[in-house]
Amino acid sequence: MEAVIRVELFGTDARVEKALLQARNLSVSKASVLVVGENGVGKRTLGRYIHENSGRASQPFELVDCSLPAQDVENRILGHRDNATGRFNKGILEAANKGTVVFANIDCLDEEFQKRLHKIINELEDYDIDVRLVATTTKNLSKLVGAGRFYRGLFSIFANNAVTIPALRERQEDLQRLARHFMNEATDASEMSSEIDSIAMNRITSHYWANNIHELKQVISSSVNNNSSLLDESAYEVSDKKSVKFMSDDDSEGVRLMSLKDAEKLLIKKALIHTTENRTQAAKILGVSIRTLRNKINEYRNDGSSYFVNLR
Repeated sequence: MEAVIRVELFGTDARVEKALLQARNLSVSKASVLVVGENGVGKRTLGRYIHENSGRASQPFELVDCSLPAQDVENRILGHRDNATGRFNKGILEAANKGTVVFANIDCLDEEFQKRLHKIINELEDYDIDVRLVATTTKNLSKLVGAGRFYRGLFSIFANNAVTIPALRERQEDLQRLARHFMNEATDASEMSSEIDSIAMNRITSHYWANNIHELKQVISSSVNNNSSLLDESAYEVSDKKSVKFMSDDDSEGVRLMSLKDAEKLLIKKALIHTTENRTQAAKILGVSIRTLRNKINEYRNDGSSYFVNLR
């Protein structure tokens, strides 16, 4: 069955079409897949595309964001007992039996848990669990392995089938076409013109788009909703601040309660992940000085937090 994913929103650049063809060919096999690309290029969507084009399309599809707190990630993958009800919630590896599991931001997994997960994956057949595994990352995992920051055994599960989605700023024709698409979509129910003049398009094509397609859609929607110009710098600033999400896309119950210190640490971590560890850009998004961010990173590093200890 052909996937219902709107593949046209990935783009029509030759490199994108190659990635889609590669994903489609891999979907008919049982092979694990690694999807590589910057934030917002559609890595999770490509994971679902692989699932929906496979023989597993009618079976469960589960995703875990590995950039969330380590214990939450472990509970989601392996399952846990609810303290309030005493009921055991299945982990996604068991819940998705016969289907697909996506490990989003797999590079953010706690280092000790990486080794444990590698062992568990290799033992799944012993428990009659059959899942297709997809992982996504913004990083070069091979370099992380070489630097001792990612477990080689876990990397080897995904290394042979890597699909790379190029950044939107590297695909000017896709950028302009998608901008027009999102403008048409945003103005469909309004009286605003859907035209993007050449000056506004030049502003769009000159923007860095760190969060790629997600950010482009957000900026255009914001400008339409606020009845503002695409030349207005505030639209791009709003995008920068909103692009760091406090919770996963799959969380439907709002912000999870935690201490202010843990919330601050999580937000800083997400800002660094969003900017591919560009501290200057992360500080700008968080609204703090680079010195304040550096001090916080050193504080969390001294506390032994694995992500910050390994931060270069």
